[in-house]
Amino acid sequence: MLNRRANGPMVYKPAYLNIAPGDTVRFLPTQPGHNAAAIEGVIPEGTAPFKSKINARFEVTLTEIGAYGIKCSPYYAMGMVMLIEVGEKADVSLPEVLPKRATERFEQILTGRDQPKE
Repeated sequence: MLNRRANGPMVYKPAYLNIAPGDTVRFLPTQPGHNAAAIEGVIPEGTAPFKSKINARFEVTLTEIGAYGIKCSPYYAMGMVMLIEVGEKADVSLPEVLPKRATERFEQILTGRDQPKE
């Protein structure tokens, strides 16, 4: 969780992960003022949302296959989001209620995810 990178302010590094069911993801607040929270409507159906405390290390084990949209609660409107896919790449539909910058960042993540790796 960072305040700035080359691709802009308020970012997760990495912005995209593809993991296997049962893998654990660790969130590290490298710079102060950040957290990690599941975005309701962008998590697999039936999955309980989660939310870390501000400035706290946090781990979550993801077992359900699908896409998990993650936000930093304080900087969500500034587009601080990331995408974790568990299992195969999923069809991700973004709710219309997302903040504009969050939608733009998710679109960048999705485009990058679908680019061939060199």
